[in-house]
Amino acid sequence: MLITLMSDIHSNWEALQAVWKEVRKADVILCMGDLVGYGANPNEVVEFVREQMEKREFLCVRGNHDNAIAFGAEWGFNPYAREAVRWHQRVMGIENLDFLRRLPVRQLFTDDTGRSYLLIHGSPRAPLDEYLFPWLPDSEFNSVLSYVRQDDLLVGHTHVPMLKLIGERRIINPGGVGQPRDGDWRAAYAIIDTEEEPPDNVEFRRVEYDVEEAARKIVEAGLPRFLADRLFEGY
Repeated sequence: MLITLMSDIHSNWEALQAVWKEVRKADVILCMGDLVGYGANPNEVVEFVREQMEKREFLCVRGNHDNAIAFGAEWGFNPYAREAVRWHQRVMGIENLDFLRRLPVRQLFTDDTGRSYLLIHGSPRAPLDEYLFPWLPDSEFNSVLSYVRQDDLLVGHTHVPMLKLIGERRIINPGGVGQPRDGDWRAAYAIIDTEEEPPDNVEFRRVEYDVEEAARKIVEAGLPRFLADRLFEGY
């Protein structure tokens, strides 16, 4: 079984399409949220995900930007993110907003070997908001895993790829599809091949996409130019 892990698409249609060309033959897609926010194509991204969910096994949880746009919960956002939230609320279709509202904050998945996964955007302690960065001490990850019964915890939110091994359990972040923040502008995702033995059956991948077009759309939409410029730098 091939399992695709993705997160933080952030309304970046060009990045999503580039990743999809690489992963469309996977058996399962697991998405850790933030379909929308920041970018210029929220309706296209949500409609694509909705369509795929009807065709195949595609699990997705709600991210903090999905939540903010769907419910108006924008407190704590920086000015650029807040402006993008309000723009998304104006341009998104009712059905797409309803879809975001219905996304769960947690999802469970078990692969064909019996290994179990918890999907969540931030962390089990704060599903929408906590950042689990790779440089945190192991004691912090041990604390996080005390809330989890599953073998592996799948997260997003930081936009930074991560594989943290704690005993025989893993915390995995595939990085950001639509707005990487690890200094590499290319769209990030990961693949789990269950025919290989864990913990070494996770492969982190990058793919180039039309970043110029994604940035142009952001500026043309009247969103903050900073949100376009950061795409080129991967931060």
